[in-house]
Amino acid sequence: MRERSLLGGVATMLASGASNQVGAAVGAHAFAAIGPAGVVAVRQFVAAAVLLPVARPDLRRFTWAQWWPTLLLGVVFATMNLSLYWAVDRIGLALAVTLEFLGPLAVALAASRSRLDLLCAAGACAGVYVLVLPGPSSDWAGVASGVLAGGCWAAYIVLNRLVGARLPGLQAPAAATAVSALLYTPVAVVLLAQGRLGGAALGYAVAAGVLSSVVPYAADLVALRWVPPRLFGVFMSVHPVLAAVAGLVVLGQVLAAHEWAGIAIVVTVNAVTVAAASRPAKAAPAPAPAPVNA
Repeated sequence: MRERSLLGGVATMLASGASNQVGAAVGAHAFAAIGPAGVVAVRQFVAAAVLLPVARPDLRRFTWAQWWPTLLLGVVFATMNLSLYWAVDRIGLALAVTLEFLGPLAVALAASRSRLDLLCAAGACAGVYVLVLPGPSSDWAGVASGVLAGGCWAAYIVLNRLVGARLPGLQAPAAATAVSALLYTPVAVVLLAQGRLGGAALGYAVAAGVLSSVVPYAADLVALRWVPPRLFGVFMSVHPVLAAVAGLVVLGQVLAAHEWAGIAIVVTVNAVTVAAASRPAKAAPAPAPAPVNA
């Protein structure tokens, strides 16, 4: 039964990761009509529509000590999603997701100063260099946007631990998602006024919200009942690979050999870091799962 549950957990994590990255690729189809900001706005509304009824946070009873990190978390959600989609639009899904993964990797490495961690940090830098191969033709705005998304993910991990100690269950993420949705309301209003928020673009954006928010949220909750947190954290490392496959199949984005090599290096470094941080002898926690609406 334990082996069957473990296999079921791995299958669920794989389905969750694939859904997340396919959703991001599907959302990219709406960029031409409503832009990355429009896609993110719709995704925030979809995520809020799912999380608020589930968590049912009593916002009127929040204290200021609970509100300020929740508000910051909402700003982080809003910035992380937009910067990721900007990066996807400029440098492609696989590169954007790989750069975003530097955020949780940095959090894990910052918690320890062992020789292995220093080697992993150097390996991550080497992986990014191979991935980008800096030169005159490099899209530095896209790279910077992907790194910003990674910084936001790191901030999400820190803030989520803080609000998790101050609010029970999923109340803080639900409230933060609602804050993020409110921040994007002007974007939705402008698109509606221009008659652009409809048709196929709206369908792509809603599909992105379902595939990248609703499905991973439910699947990850199920998977964490069947697999240990260490395995969950290591498995998260395959997301850049899944993003590369989704980008190829859904968007026709073909990667060069050096880009595959860079992704492989970053994925390996992340897996080694999470595995090392999850050992009982280490005090550093593994990177947190991806935000449900990231």
